Amino acid sequence: MSAVLIAIGGNALVLDGEPGSIERQLERAASFAETVAELVTDGWTVVVTHGNGPQVGFILRRGELVAPDASVEGLPNLPLWLAVADSQGGIGHMLAVALDTALDRAGLSSRAVAVLTHAEVALDDPAFQNPTKPIGGQISAAVARLRVAEEGWAVTEVEPDVFRRVVPSPTPRTIIESEPIRTLVASGAVVIAAGGGGIPVVRDDAGWHPVDAVIDKDRASALLAAEIDIGTLVLVTGVDQVYVDFNKPTQRALDRVGIDEMRQHLADGQFPVGSMGPKVDSAISFVESGGEHAVITSLPGLRDALAGNGGTHLIADSDHTDQKE
Repeated sequence: MSAVLIAIGGNALVLDGEPGSIERQLERAASFAETVAELVTDGWTVVVTHGNGPQVGFILRRGELVAPDASVEGLPNLPLWLAVADSQGGIGHMLAVALDTALDRAGLSSRAVAVLTHAEVALDDPAFQNPTKPIGGQISAAVARLRVAEEGWAVTEVEPDVFRRVVPSPTPRTIIESEPIRTLVASGAVVIAAGGGGIPVVRDDAGWHPVDAVIDKDRASALLAAEIDIGTLVLVTGVDQVYVDFNKPTQRALDRVGIDEMRQHLADGQFPVGSMGPKVDSAISFVESGGEHAVITSLPGLRDALAGNGGTHLIADSDHTDQKE
């Protein structure tokens, strides 16, 4: 039986521009769960990782709205790392219930397990000196100055006189719960892990401590897949395949690609940092770490891609024998 790790974005449950109602998130979780149940029926052992961008934004925005009354009401400050943990629990619950329902409906005995997951990062990671990841809502210049002065925020101007908070996005070094997750995978459970890239922690002589940061979900997914010896990594995105010269007359879909070719496309600027770049970089990292192959495809195309009928497949150069033009 083969194992696959499927990394979906937080926007798999909340589309851009949507209000993100819980009812709609539950509907999307149920739809995704049906696909996973089909894969389990096909013989796959499945690990699911997920983003949390919209959901963490909702959590932080609630905090911003009640901030003026927080001290009066005795409400504690909400650190970013706790918002990440909160979102892991909430999304993990929605996915687990949806998966259990779909698995049971399909007559399968497997059940879902959501694992609260921590990703260790290095305190001397350069990202801590250069926060770049926007989080939370837009704020005015006056509010930005106040947050910088009173809470030490780093902010960036996204439009004239409109600011957003930015936080570090360090590289994950290890997933602390890798071995328990490996055990759960071996049991046949559908494991949900590394939500939002994992809750970021640093380690010193006293142990692990949470830090305010956001870890890239695809990087964490590639790391987890490598650490628990998953053969196939699927990075879900909004298109069925990766393209070079995207949206140009010379646009071309990539089918089977070796590491050297994909790295050259990356170096040529084919995959911007703000879109496909992190997925391609994570896929390369996974295959270089010993993974059999990485697939980049859309959610609707997921099952076909795993059957070899779609998606972009990144493989080791020694296995690269052909590529569809």
